[in-house]
Amino acid sequence: MGEREETLFLSTAYLEGAFPGLRNTPYDITSPQTPTYNCIAWAAGDSRRWWWPKTPYFWPEGIPFEETLDAFVRAYGTLGYVRCDTGDREAGVEKIAIYISASGIPTHAARQLGTGMWTSKLGCEHDIAHTVDGLAGRRYGRIGAFVCRPRE
Repeated sequence: MGEREETLFLSTAYLEGAFPGLRNTPYDITSPQTPTYNCIAWAAGDSRRWWWPKTPYFWPEGIPFEETLDAFVRAYGTLGYVRCDTGDREAGVEKIAIYISASGIPTHAARQLGTGMWTSKLGCEHDIAHTVDGLAGRRYGRIGAFVCRPRE
């Protein structure tokens, strides 16, 4: 097994251990590991910086520096997103799922691809393409809100 194949194999074992929902749903590792950006930024289409409502990270101007679902919805609102009811694929619409913990604190975000699959950045790890439910569970919790905007 080549070095790249072994890295993907080890990453697959890690991912399925950390996110048991991936075991029985389709997913693909789509990038190398990088600490440059996080899931919140990646969902916003930003692969240059880490988004989080605490210093020293980037947070959109005018949005409260709070780890609340409302603050995250408002942060994506600065990019033209508004709340929507479902993550169902709709032609011409781009969606973001915001995951929350049992106590309601945002933990993760994923962006829907044109295919209907979702793309996520897993902390400092890889980007992956997955189903929206593939990451729900112990680590990221459940989906607290969907936001959407017209696809560019």
